[in-house]
Amino acid sequence: MNSIKNDLLLRTLRKEKTERIPVWFMRQAGRYLPDYIKLREKYSFFERVRNPQLAAEITVMPVKQVGVDAAILFSDILVVAQALGVDVEILEGKGPILKNPIRTKEQIDKLNPQHTEEILHYALPTTRAVKDALSNEVPLIGFCGSPWTLLCYMVEGNGSKDFAKAKQFCYQHPELAATLLEKITQSSIRYLNMQLAAGVDTVQIFDSWGGLLSPSDYRKFSLPYLNEIVKAIQPKVPVILFAKGAWFALPELQKTGASALGLDWNIEPSVGRKMAGNAVVQGNLDPITLLGPQKNVEMETIAMLKNFGTGNYIANLGHGVLPQTPLENAKLFVDTVKNFKH
Repeated sequence: MNSIKNDLLLRTLRKEKTERIPVWFMRQAGRYLPDYIKLREKYSFFERVRNPQLAAEITVMPVKQVGVDAAILFSDILVVAQALGVDVEILEGKGPILKNPIRTKEQIDKLNPQHTEEILHYALPTTRAVKDALSNEVPLIGFCGSPWTLLCYMVEGNGSKDFAKAKQFCYQHPELAATLLEKITQSSIRYLNMQLAAGVDTVQIFDSWGGLLSPSDYRKFSLPYLNEIVKAIQPKVPVILFAKGAWFALPELQKTGASALGLDWNIEPSVGRKMAGNAVVQGNLDPITLLGPQKNVEMETIAMLKNFGTGNYIANLGHGVLPQTPLENAKLFVDTVKNFKH
């Protein structure tokens, strides 16, 4: 295994001292990049995900064009729903559509995590192609969604502001919900192990809808399953947990043993640091800041860096980059972090 030229992210995850703060951002390989939009006009979403050349080209784009310190595999959290046998469509501008939402015991019984490797067979060649295309410049981040976040889509059938049907399902059928969450967990672990076999250097778990749960529901429907995934993966590579809106769970997320915890923009850096205990923290600029003006991008980024302080910190946004973000502002964010002297 050749050593990675820029391993700032990995050294930070190991809590080593680094010459500067590493920076990457969520959804960095995508909709705000003019070259990505050209590919989007030619190929459907899952064609882009499953084609090794396309996935490699898209994953490498932000490294070359924006200068980030890590690449994140171009894919989608809903591939795990597909691995379990659920039909998923992703429509541009509309998001995911699952025509047959999972709401009965019969449907849940049919879901089989053991088919994960077979259904997601493209993940190995695709991830290897991405890794090759990076030619050891920067680390590659693999990922999956949290079981709770996957359940939200699988039961609701589409995106939603409150995922009321998904939550109602959990309240009405807690045993079925537990079975479904466990199957998603098993499939997720299998999928992450495929990514590891293909060479990813670290993984992030996106609990995008964790913040919809109360603290007691979070302990029931999200935390145990995240804990299970971390226990399976963290011994092999560092795990980053990002639970959007669920800042209340930071002390418990830290107890999973994950290397790093992502923060959204609704928490003060100093508070986030304190609640995350000895975990590395990542975040947390509001993605809307990158819409400009440029002076503001620079000012807010510097303020964020000062508030987090150096050491055990990865600069990032508090959620995914927005499609209407100007490329030069994304670049300015990255350059500001790289030039920051504390």
